[in-house]
Amino acid sequence: MRLLLISGSLRRDSHNSALLRAAAETLPPGWEPVVYDGLAGLPHYSEDIDGDAAPDPVAELRRAIAEADALLVATPEYNASIPGALKNALDWASRPFDENPMRGKPAAVIGASTGIFGAVWAQAEVRKVLAHVGARVLDVELPVGTADEAFDEAGRLHETELHERLAGVVRALVDQAPVPAGAA
Repeated sequence: MRLLLISGSLRRDSHNSALLRAAAETLPPGWEPVVYDGLAGLPHYSEDIDGDAAPDPVAELRRAIAEADALLVATPEYNASIPGALKNALDWASRPFDENPMRGKPAAVIGASTGIFGAVWAQAEVRKVLAHVGARVLDVELPVGTADEAFDEAGRLHETELHERLAGVVRALVDQAPVPAGAA
């Protein structure tokens, strides 16, 4: 089983990427974390270049989502909303709309920011977009505020309660994934 991890941040030392690494450590046996790291390579969405032969980075994004059993998105908050690169990726992944790879896929959204609110507005916006395109979005959020102080040098969350809440989100998400054929 695969959990696709998508960070909405392009920054090398991203708190949201660290949050996804912490989430991956809580996966139950049988689950493989798969990091999508092609956000920066996606062209700006244009219907003019989206067709039978979408650009390679777009095809890779769509394939990664299609091959995943569930999605976990970690988003920062830029100007009280979704970072442009993440929104662009969601726009690409949502096409063709009626058969996009997110349709019916369990998804959850978490977020970290250096402010005190932990990207709650961006999380809500990403959940709204995912729900609109047909993902089965969990009604959970995990705001990690003052993220520059939330992690130790090894990238682990300082607060046990926050780590347990993150593990709870991951557990709820993997519980929503379809059981593979032949598994009991």
